[in-house]
Amino acid sequence: MTPTSPLKEFAILAGGLLAIVVGLYLLLGLAVDWVAPRIPVQVEKKIAVPFLRTIGPAKADTPRRRYLQRLVDALQSHCAHLPYRVKVHILKAPAVNAVAFPGGNIVVFSGLLQKVASENELVFVLAHELGHYSHRDHLRALGRGLLLVALSTVLLGSDSAIGKLLVDTLGLTQMRFSRAQENRADAYALESLQCIYGHVRGAVGFFARIPKSHDPGGLGHFFASHPGNRRRIAHLKALAQKKGFVTGPLVPLPAGFR
Repeated sequence: MTPTSPLKEFAILAGGLLAIVVGLYLLLGLAVDWVAPRIPVQVEKKIAVPFLRTIGPAKADTPRRRYLQRLVDALQSHCAHLPYRVKVHILKAPAVNAVAFPGGNIVVFSGLLQKVASENELVFVLAHELGHYSHRDHLRALGRGLLLVALSTVLLGSDSAIGKLLVDTLGLTQMRFSRAQENRADAYALESLQCIYGHVRGAVGFFARIPKSHDPGGLGHFFASHPGNRRRIAHLKALAQKKGFVTGPLVPLPAGFR
C-alpha cells in the first residue's frame, strides 16, 4: 500500500469540508430567499435601528436632502408601491454610491451627488435603490451576509486559515448573487424613469462618465459585486430598445445643488 502524504490528506479533507460548507451555504441561502419577502414591516424597522446608528446623529434638514426626498416621494406616489415611506439620508463621504438600509432608509453618499449631472440621473439612482426594496434584495443580502459569517465562525473559528478560504470562496457566490440583484434593480430604475418623465434619458449617462479604469471588465467582473459599467450600459440600452423606450430632455439640477 502506498502511503498518503499528510499534505495530500489535508488537501482532501479541506476540499471535502469546503464542498460540504458551500453546499450548506447555498441550501440555507435558498431558505433566506424564502424568508426575506415574508419579514413583517415592523420587524424590518427594528432591524434598521443599528444600521441607522452608523449614519450618526441627524443633520439639519438641508434643501438638498429635501430635494432628494421630494424625488423619492414622487417615485413612490406614481411608480413604486412599497409598504412604507422611504426616507433619504445624506452621508458626507467620498464614495460614489447609495445604499438601501432596512426599514426604508436610503443613504446617499455626498461623493455621488458630486457626480450626477441631471435630475434624471439622480432619479435613476434613487429608483435603483427603490428597486432593491421592491424585490426585498436588501434583506436577502443581509441574511446571506450574516449566514456567511456565522458558518465560517461556528464551523471553523474566526481565526482559521480554512475559514478565510471559505469566506473568500462563498464571497464569490454572494457577489454573483449581488450582480443579479443589481441588474434587476437597474431594470426597475429604467421603468421608473419612463414612468416619471415619459422617456429614459439619464439612465446611462452617469455610468458612461465613470473612467474605464474603474470598470472591472474581463475576469475582474467575476470578483465584483456590481456589474461593470460597460456591461450595465449595454444591458440598459438593450432593455430600453426591447421595450421601445425613447430619450428626451434632461432636467437640470437645482441651482446651488452641489
